[in-house]
Amino acid sequence: MTQRDGIVKPKTKRSKRFLQSREAKLIENVKNAMIMKGGNTSETVTQALKDIYALKKPNAVMYKKKNITRPFEDQTSLEFFSKKSDCSLFLFGSHNKKRPNNLVFGRMFDFHVLDMIELGIEKFASLQEIKKSTCPEGTKPLLVFAGEAFDTDNEYKRLRSVLTDFFRGPNVTSVRLAGLEHLLHFTALEGKIYMRSYKVLLKKSGCRTPRIELEEMGPSFDFTLRRTHLASDDLCKAAHRQPKALKPKKKKNISHDAFGTKLGRLHMQKQNLAKLQTRKMKGLRKRKGDIVEGEEEASLKKTKTDE
Repeated sequence: MTQRDGIVKPKTKRSKRFLQSREAKLIENVKNAMIMKGGNTSETVTQALKDIYALKKPNAVMYKKKNITRPFEDQTSLEFFSKKSDCSLFLFGSHNKKRPNNLVFGRMFDFHVLDMIELGIEKFASLQEIKKSTCPEGTKPLLVFAGEAFDTDNEYKRLRSVLTDFFRGPNVTSVRLAGLEHLLHFTALEGKIYMRSYKVLLKKSGCRTPRIELEEMGPSFDFTLRRTHLASDDLCKAAHRQPKALKPKKKKNISHDAFGTKLGRLHMQKQNLAKLQTRKMKGLRKRKGDIVEGEEEASLKKTKTDE
């Protein structure tokens, strides 16, 4: 590839396909995450990164070498690796005396850091410690957020948005019942965030709807919220902006209720129910000598005129 006047021009078909894959699209690709560790890490942080990578695969890239960087002070290295690996999400693990067992969840916008939230690990149980059957790689998880803080506190609202972006997986139009086999539960309580991972078991119930049981499979975390680097409201609004081609076109006289049911409104002229054709039945046939209301009125008028 050659660069002239700030424009990269491909020389080969392979480089042309590579640049086309990086171009802006109406429908975004699946968000990939890069998982990396800092210059100093503990066994807890290293194992935590491996377990989160196991949950995120195959939409994740894990760097095994140490990266001496501090995300809250200098973000250039994160932005460089994000552009190199085409990842819009990142997880950075570090450990020091002031902030032990530290994880930083973040996301990018246009290869620049948008949001960063630092969480401290207080308690951790890995996949190896729990030793239960796990879900297949690439399983789309169910995300459940419990706690008033996720609805009231601004930092916790943004944390829910970052965690949803990180773990939600690819967008799908429909999911079969047997595919709902992984559940991630986040609970905000008394200044802590509890993350639990469960495998959904469908048991026989004697009827058509199966009985659901949850089996903890790990990893399990107890987090505390430390530092945050949140984007401004204007930048966050620009990052969530959708192109006009994706916005649904409004149709007249069609609306949807809270449950997604499609409702339509019809405009009709006023109907004359006297001329309405009903189903013909033997019991409704006219008999000889029977006078209909309209014919009775007409006959009365005729006798009055004759008089």
